[in-house]
Amino acid sequence: MNPICINNYCFDRIHLWVQYDKDRHGFTELAIEIFYPADRKARGLVMFNHGFLIGDDIFFLPKKLLCMFLNNGCPLFAKNPSSYYNYTSAIVPHHWAYACVTACHKENAAMPWTDFGGNPRVGQEAYIAASYLVRYGATNMFYRESSVEASRFMDTNRVVFAGHSVGGAHAQAAACGFGNLRDIGRATGVEFDPVVYDREILPYRTEPLSDWSRELRADPVGLLQLSPVDMTQKALNFGMAPYRHALSTMPLPDIMITGECDCATRSSSNPPSWSPDSGDETQFRQLAPEGSGSWAVVANVLDGSHCGYLTGKNMLCRQADTSSCGLCGPGQGYQAAGNEMEFTKALLDRFLASFPAETGGIGPGRSEWLNSEVVRWLDTSSPGGHVSLMSYAPGRYIDYDSPGK
Repeated sequence: MNPICINNYCFDRIHLWVQYDKDRHGFTELAIEIFYPADRKARGLVMFNHGFLIGDDIFFLPKKLLCMFLNNGCPLFAKNPSSYYNYTSAIVPHHWAYACVTACHKENAAMPWTDFGGNPRVGQEAYIAASYLVRYGATNMFYRESSVEASRFMDTNRVVFAGHSVGGAHAQAAACGFGNLRDIGRATGVEFDPVVYDREILPYRTEPLSDWSRELRADPVGLLQLSPVDMTQKALNFGMAPYRHALSTMPLPDIMITGECDCATRSSSNPPSWSPDSGDETQFRQLAPEGSGSWAVVANVLDGSHCGYLTGKNMLCRQADTSSCGLCGPGQGYQAAGNEMEFTKALLDRFLASFPAETGGIGPGRSEWLNSEVVRWLDTSSPGGHVSLMSYAPGRYIDYDSPGK
């Protein structure tokens, strides 16, 4: 299928099989939605991990069986994360590309697509998806040089990993980069040296990711987490703590947004994203331990909800905002496609504006990051006039590891 191109930007969708490690029997099916400049000279890529369950189908298993034989009507293809996370207006002014990745995870027999968070495999999928797009572009036919030449759209390998809810935690793993993903995977039993296959009975395959040159692999240059939700379960090797510890030592621009009324990220998540009690173990404290010099910053949206970031309303996501955990009163909190969504678009716009136009990242040091355009914009009572932020100290609306606190 030819890509759909409107106003100098194109949309395409590709489907792949991924073997997580060349020496292990573990596969998943990926679908990637891609928005990229029509001139195929994208200056970077935002790779987004979606949150809540999308496109669940009680007929998943019989449809999946038919798909294996007919190669048609596969239930994964009905999942369209960009319907709810359409932040393309933020990437167009900067000539970046934007992609959403989703995959098939059979974690529960009744709801085969449910992902309760904390699964490092999903972060690994985002990383190999981004690397695939950097190397091959928007094509399934990576084995055909003419298709690759006509489909490449990246001028650089820099990638900002982003995500919402469980996808925010998954993005934490992806942003660690290939070396950390491989090392942590070896230590925790989720080995990672992936091979990509096309979706055929006798498939072609790529060489393992470890054999790709560095410039062909995704280079993480930023992380944006929207109300990340983790699930720590040591028996299943679930939990992103090892990846957060790795991020705390990396010179990587890292923004976490959480909400005043967001029960999913501040109460249900294990650990919660953030807490006003400095003694609580949280994702942010793991990302920015005291004295670490971490680049991570966090902001707390007043009346912020779990679904306010979305560009379209979704019944499944709304369930997270109907639960009561005592943070806010009934009905309090932003709805999807409202002011919190506009804030999210503006935040991503400012984040990308902080990068050099052509190549490279924000820096070279932490002070440059903390004084960058996006951090200065975020550290105000009402960034862009869209929402109001909680004050951490007089005149300060972001939190980070600082000796002066």
